[in-house]
Amino acid sequence: MGTVTSSYNELQDVAVLELSYDSSRRIIEMKGERMKKPGVMKLNWAALWSSVKQRACSNIWFGIAAYRKYSSSSGGGYPNISLSAPLPGIPKPVFASVDGQEKYETRITTLENGLKVASQNKFGQFCTVGVLVNSGSRHEAKYPSGIAHFLEKLAFSSTAQFGSKDEILLTLEKHGGICDCQTSRDTTMYAVSAEVKGLDTVVSLLSDAVLQPRLLDEEIEMTRMAVRFELEDLNMRPDPEPLLTEMIHAAAYRGNTVGLPRFCPADNVDKIDKKVLHSYLRNYYCPERMVLAGVGIEHEQLVECARKYLLNVKPVWGTSSVANVDLSVAQYTGGIIKMEKDMSDVSLGPTPIPELTHIMIGLESCSFLEDDFIPFAVLNMMMGGGGSFSAGGPGKGMFTRLYLNVLNRHHWMYNATSYHHSYEDSGLLCIHASADPRQVREMVEIITREFIQMAGNAGEMELERAKTQLKSMLMMNLESRPVIFEDVGRQVLSTGKRKLPHELCDLISNVTASDIKRVTTKMMRSKPAVAALGDLTEMPSYEHIQAALSSKDGRLPRMYRLFR
Repeated sequence: MGTVTSSYNELQDVAVLELSYDSSRRIIEMKGERMKKPGVMKLNWAALWSSVKQRACSNIWFGIAAYRKYSSSSGGGYPNISLSAPLPGIPKPVFASVDGQEKYETRITTLENGLKVASQNKFGQFCTVGVLVNSGSRHEAKYPSGIAHFLEKLAFSSTAQFGSKDEILLTLEKHGGICDCQTSRDTTMYAVSAEVKGLDTVVSLLSDAVLQPRLLDEEIEMTRMAVRFELEDLNMRPDPEPLLTEMIHAAAYRGNTVGLPRFCPADNVDKIDKKVLHSYLRNYYCPERMVLAGVGIEHEQLVECARKYLLNVKPVWGTSSVANVDLSVAQYTGGIIKMEKDMSDVSLGPTPIPELTHIMIGLESCSFLEDDFIPFAVLNMMMGGGGSFSAGGPGKGMFTRLYLNVLNRHHWMYNATSYHHSYEDSGLLCIHASADPRQVREMVEIITREFIQMAGNAGEMELERAKTQLKSMLMMNLESRPVIFEDVGRQVLSTGKRKLPHELCDLISNVTASDIKRVTTKMMRSKPAVAALGDLTEMPSYEHIQAALSSKDGRLPRMYRLFR
C-alpha cells in the first residue's frame, strides 16, 4: 500500500508542476502504463485525474491572476514604475551600520621625536604597514640627480640586523609577507604586507631597512647595473608613457623641483656612492619628515611598535644639528622638449605597432592642497580618453570628450588620453596623443582645439557622468588595502590629517559647471609645456602651438609653402 501512496503523491506533484493541461495528461498516461506492470497495485485513475486537474487548474489560474496583478500592461499593479525607483508597499530595508566610537576614521599620533603614526582599521587577517618619507627626486637640487632612483633599488638590502635581502624575504615569508619600495618626485615609500600577528617583526624590519641599511660596495655596484638596464629599457619599450611623462615635467618645470629627472641620468650613475647617499639621507631621512602608516591593525599596537623600534634609534649615517633641506617652491616655466627618434622598429612581430609620433601638451593646474584640485580632477575625468583599441562598455570612458570628439571622429588617431599630475605646490594637466608622423600637425591642432573647448560650458549630463565616474573610481580603488595604506600615508605626510572618502565624494558632488569654466580659464593663461617623441618632420613650432592656445578656436596659424 505504501508503494501505491508514494506513486499517487509523486504523480500529483509532477503533474502540478506542469502548467500545461496536455503535459499533465501525458505524464499521467505515461505513469499509468508503468503501473500496469505485474506486482503493482491498480489505481483509481478517474479520482487521480480529477485531483490532478483541480490542482493544476488552480495553479494556472493563480499564475494568471498574479501576472495580471503585477503586469504594467494590464493597467493594474505597478504601472510606469522606473527600475531605479522602489516599489510601493515594500518594507524599507535596514542596512548594517558601524557601531561604537570608531566610525572607521584615521587615527593619528605624533611621537616625541616628530614621527607621525597613522592607522586605519580594516577587517582581515593581513595588514599593510610602511614608512613614507618626504623625500624624492624634487629634493636633489644640491645633489647629483638619481639618488632617489638608487635608494629605491637599494631598499630592503642588507641591514644591521639582516645579512642579505634573502634573509629579509625569508623572515617575511614566515608571516606570509612581501615587501616593496617605490619612489616618486616627492615621496619615498617602504611597505610590507603580512599577517597581523607578525606586526612586531614587520615594524622592526622596516625600522632596520629605513634607518640601518649597510649600503655595501657590492650592493651599490649591483644597483648601478640595474639602473643602467632600466635606462636602456626605458628607451626601447613600445609604451613611451614613462619617457613622455619625464619629458613633459622637464619642459614644464625646467631645472627645478618636480622638473628634475626622476630616473638617474646615465652621466650620474658612477657619481653616486655611499658617501653621497649618506649625505642625502642625513638631511632628509629624519623623523619629522616620516609617517609610519598601517591598515588592518589596532592603532595602540602600532604606536607601541613605533615607540619600540623608531623612537630612540640612531641612524647609521648619524644625525646633523641643522638639516640642509631644499625648500624650493615649484616654478612653472613652460617650454618644449623634443626627442627625434626612429620608432619604426619599436614593436616587431606578427602584429607590430605602426610607427607613431607622440605628442604631449600640458598647462599648469594647481596644488593638491588647493580647493581647485577637485574641479581639476573632475575636468580630467570629463576629458578621459584612451587608446583607439580600448574595450567599450559602461564606465570605460567611452563617453568622455577625447573619445567622442577625437578618437571616434578621427580614425587615424592612435591614442588621446588626459592626465593630471598634482604636487604640494603646483600641478600639470596634459593630453597625450599619438598618430602617424605625416599627420602630426593635424593631431596637434585637434588637441589645441580640445583645450580651447574646455573653457566652454560643460553639459549637465557629461558633468554628472564625470563626477559619478570619479566617485566610483575613488571608492573602488579604496577597497584595496595597499591603496588605502598609500592614501593614508600620503595625506598625513603632506597635510597632517586625512580626508575620508565620503568627504571627498561630497566635494566632488558640489563641483558645478561654473567651477570647471573658472579653473579652465585660469589654466589657459599659462604657457604650454610640450613634449614630442618620434619623427618630428611635420611638428609645428612651439610659437604656433602657443598661438593656437591663445586663439578663440584653437587653430594653428596657416602655413603657406611653395614646395612640399
